[in-house]
Amino acid sequence: MTPGKAYFTSDEIRTLSARSDLWGVWLVAHCWGLILGSVALFAIWPNVLTFALAVIVIGSRQLGLAILMHEAAHNALFKSRRLNEWAGEWLCGRPIIADLPEYRRYHLTHHRYTQTERDPDLRLSKPFPTTRASLRRKLIRDITGQTGLKQRAQQIMFAFKMAHEVEGTPSSQDLAQAFSGPVIGRAILANIVLFGVFWAITGHAWAWLAFWALPLLTWFQVVLRVRNIAEHGAVETSPDPLRNTRTTHANWIERLLVAPYWVNYHLEHHLVMHVPAHNLPKLHRMMLDKGHGDRMTTAPGYIDVLRQASSRAA
Repeated sequence: MTPGKAYFTSDEIRTLSARSDLWGVWLVAHCWGLILGSVALFAIWPNVLTFALAVIVIGSRQLGLAILMHEAAHNALFKSRRLNEWAGEWLCGRPIIADLPEYRRYHLTHHRYTQTERDPDLRLSKPFPTTRASLRRKLIRDITGQTGLKQRAQQIMFAFKMAHEVEGTPSSQDLAQAFSGPVIGRAILANIVLFGVFWAITGHAWAWLAFWALPLLTWFQVVLRVRNIAEHGAVETSPDPLRNTRTTHANWIERLLVAPYWVNYHLEHHLVMHVPAHNLPKLHRMMLDKGHGDRMTTAPGYIDVLRQASSRAA
């Protein structure tokens, strides 16, 4: 579960793994600040450009909330365990209709069995590399809302199954894999609050649909897929942690729109999974200083990742 022990001393791991409540507050506040700021920008200057910008930025920060929930799943978002669980659930998971406890159970299995037949994420990475046409079809389904609508329908089916034994619904881990919670009651409460907040900011009752539901069904699905591909798509299927996971170097626009909160340092995260995200760049530099750079699977950017993922001949 901690392959980084082969590369770092116990003291180095202990230093890198130090949690901070201040960092946790800053990250959650930053994420929600960008979301609410995007809505406010449209309220002040309502036009097509600010609307499109809001949908894209909010969709990327919905991924940001998923990443911060992922931090909480590793008990790395806050030093206080109680604050970690509460913020991870109510401020990060429930608004995007995700379930922290179920996600944690699924995700730790992924860490234990990375890129093996017992890895629940293997079906996400195994199809790659694929053809350009196949990748294009996937991204079109994402940006047009087809993927998002299917996943949300599955959530409702799962909740219905609990009482009526409906066949053919996904498992709770299937839902957790896509940041979709198997229990939606609390998520509905969180979104009722968001409905009121967005209405108050814009003065429009439709604001929640436009600035939360729409990004969640479209841009969030695009960046979620790109993130999944970048992490384990078209890499070696082996037990070597430097070869079965990829780190992607991201410029500022990629960090804003595709890779928030250091999620691009995924190889480093797999080396020591409980290191807080803000320390992953430091862990990366330490790996380079120790001379492991040539063995690490990296990509210069997300465009390059998509080229690799779609490199199979038609």
